[in-house]
Amino acid sequence: MTGGKEDILRGTLDLLVLKTLETLGPLHGYGIARRIEQVSEQLLHLNQGTLYPALLRLEQRGWISSKWGTSDNNRRARYYSLTKSGKKQLAREAESWERMVGVIARLLQGEAIIG
Repeated sequence: MTGGKEDILRGTLDLLVLKTLETLGPLHGYGIARRIEQVSEQLLHLNQGTLYPALLRLEQRGWISSKWGTSDNNRRARYYSLTKSGKKQLAREAESWERMVGVIARLLQGEAIIG
């Protein structure tokens, strides 16, 4: 997430990973990173030092699960899937993100934010 690419706001990576898994189903870490880069039109770049700790954290929280499988190029890879708890968390994260986007939009437009 460096080197001229846009930084991801703290906590946003979880939302992006959960949504990617909801949309595409089970993926290995490399596939998740490439999909986020593709959808962002290469504005976001995820390196291993950023993505894999996030995947571990999401798995420890029970929002994703993982199992070993074989990738398209015949390599052993860990595949991540969204859990039922992860689907609920995705809904909470998406709602929170929408609220935050609304607040930021109002601030940028110079509107007063009340309660």
